Amino acid sequence: MAAEARPLRLLALHGYRQSARRLRQRTGALRKALRGRAELLPIDAPHPVSSAAAQDDPDGDDPPRGWWFSGPGTFEAGEAAAAPEGLEESLSAVAAALAEQGPFDGLLGFSQGAALAAMVCALRARGDPRFPVAFAVLVAGFASRAPAHGHFYRDPIALPTLHVVGDTDAVIAAPLSMELARCFVEPVVLTHPGGHFIPAAAAQKKAYLEFLERFRPGQGQAKPSGIGEVSERSV
Repeated sequence: MAAEARPLRLLALHGYRQSARRLRQRTGALRKALRGRAELLPIDAPHPVSSAAAQDDPDGDDPPRGWWFSGPGTFEAGEAAAAPEGLEESLSAVAAALAEQGPFDGLLGFSQGAALAAMVCALRARGDPRFPVAFAVLVAGFASRAPAHGHFYRDPIALPTLHVVGDTDAVIAAPLSMELARCFVEPVVLTHPGGHFIPAAAAQKKAYLEFLERFRPGQGQAKPSGIGEVSERSV
């Protein structure tokens, strides 16, 4: 049927010190796995990361960017930043992309981009019209420790999400991603034995497709099913 042929469109949010181009490069296997079912459209975060903060980045030819800072020009996921900067500009950038490049069905975020996508989910669940998305895939996500961001997690977030958690992630430890999952009403958790990357082996491909199938045009959204967990211990 024609209605079923349209792939889902996901606005993709890269990690800290990355960019839309780098996220596109690093999701080649995932995009191949989702071909015909979903397409990813990455955008750049609005804030350049200083060269000093990015000097250890192997892809220094592409200016790295970030969604917000926990300190002056720096970011640490575990820091309870007293005065975080830049989040409002990033929320506005996501809203603009959704409006100008849409329609989009959902979000895919990686690392800091997943943390931002979770905040967007919270606003969407409260009825914010700037963010017309139905679901999110959050890879290596975390909840911001900044007290100023605490309001995003005050109420359970009623938007379907797939949380992808690396057992050996040394950048965003698995417990941080699990903590974020518990902020949602009906999270589905996919664990994998790898580290800080977006996995796309056969086991993960199956989980992605099963989750996304709920939102495919013509399929109808699946009824809420409570907390689900898919554990993949081998690739």
